[in-house]
Amino acid sequence: MDGLRVALAQINCAVGDLSGNLDKIKTYAARAYEQGADAVAFPELAVCGYPPEDLLFKPHFIADCQSTLDDLVVFSSELPGLVLFVGCVDQSDEGLHNGAAAINNGRMLGVYRKKALPNYGVFDEKRYFRPGRESVCVSVDNVRIGLSICEDVWCDHGPADDEVMVGGAQLIINLNASPYHIGKGRAREKLLSEWAVRNRASVGYVNMVGGQDELVFDGHSLVLNSAGELVRSGEQFAEELVMFDYDPADTTSLREADREWSERREGLDRGISMVQLEAEPRPRGRRKPTKKVSPRALELESEILGALKLGVSDYVKKNGFAHVVLGLSGGIDSALTAAIAAEALGAEAVTTVFMPSRFTSTASLEDAAATAENLGVEMLTVPIEPMFRTYLVALDPVFDDRPAGTAEENLQARIRGNLLMALSNKFNWLLLSTGNKSETSVGYATLYGDMSGGFAVLKDVSKTLAYRLAEFMNSRFDRAFIPKRIITRPPSAELRADQRDSDTLPEYEILDPIVQRYVEDAL
Repeated sequence: MDGLRVALAQINCAVGDLSGNLDKIKTYAARAYEQGADAVAFPELAVCGYPPEDLLFKPHFIADCQSTLDDLVVFSSELPGLVLFVGCVDQSDEGLHNGAAAINNGRMLGVYRKKALPNYGVFDEKRYFRPGRESVCVSVDNVRIGLSICEDVWCDHGPADDEVMVGGAQLIINLNASPYHIGKGRAREKLLSEWAVRNRASVGYVNMVGGQDELVFDGHSLVLNSAGELVRSGEQFAEELVMFDYDPADTTSLREADREWSERREGLDRGISMVQLEAEPRPRGRRKPTKKVSPRALELESEILGALKLGVSDYVKKNGFAHVVLGLSGGIDSALTAAIAAEALGAEAVTTVFMPSRFTSTASLEDAAATAENLGVEMLTVPIEPMFRTYLVALDPVFDDRPAGTAEENLQARIRGNLLMALSNKFNWLLLSTGNKSETSVGYATLYGDMSGGFAVLKDVSKTLAYRLAEFMNSRFDRAFIPKRIITRPPSAELRADQRDSDTLPEYEILDPIVQRYVEDAL
């Protein structure tokens, strides 16, 4: 035997697009088969997309999910001997489960049901699913593969441990829909490495890729051997079929030499419910070894920009839009938003709108025009001064000579929001809002004004990070695509004369660490 060839298909699934997801699963399964794979694994809930949320309360949706899975079972007969591990919704007498279906030669071998259901942060799985009770191992050409789903491998002494120690699994396949955040990739690799060493088992970690509403899944699937060493990794923010050859002899030799592992296994309680499934192996001849080259890790700024671009692209396209519009003020936030949108969608799919008032500086006009020209995006100019003046005249008797203040400032932002929404409605463009996390966290924004929009690109990007990303984007070219003056001059909403953000807020170098500790670190 020349080992087991396994493929990890990190694909971009859309919630509710059952036929589209099925087509993609079929395509990648066929591709894996052509490359000699004995088994191919797909992400968590790949059939229906993640997170399906309250669609799971609709009986017809559950029925359609089952019908789609049935179609995939029939299709598998066209790929003799290939074993498919596919994330799906599974139903039992106890309710719905987050499942991993094992499919082979036109048969449903069985379904593993996720045991550890996360219910924190963006996860709300206990609202929809019931935890599984059984661990599952699948024998593929004399190699025992244990199945687990996402959180199962993050908990101490979870089902994957049971599948190794009780079920005899040599390789664990872990199906994931794990959202991206800064540092998540390193945390995953560290966790999986420690798990592999503790259990003397290899791990194939397949993760979803793509944007879904406010979440971004980064792919970056991982393969670690039984010594905890990284063998392969997938691209970040891109679909890919990650291939690897597993040699069971490596696991066997490590286990035989690890007395502590053997003693721990012998001392286990055997009362764990374990299901053993048997797959029919595929007929094959000799195969060329798989390539062992993994992509280089992205720089932090490049990684963050990759997440932002994928989030924009998928939100726009999955919601049926072909074009976006945003207000371009001559400031850092709108310039960075425009740059990200242009890279994600193409310059031809981006329209910017410059809306000057009596407080708009010449520098803002020049910088907004330079940004649009550098990016190759359209820039419309719609002055708001006439409308602002009309509002002031209409409100003058009611305001009763009170000094100008926040109300007059917010009028300008709301006029701009109305104009942008009018363009969005008229031309079926998605409006991108441009506010950053620092300002939003402390309420430095205008309701029905600059907060208007269908997608906030920088909603999780602090002001200081926005500057870093702008500098990084400029560094990739021989000139500043985002004009240097936008980065160097003090930020201002320009809603009153000589206004600066620092008139109202602490300097961002002071504010952003506070936001980080209070919002992110919950201190």
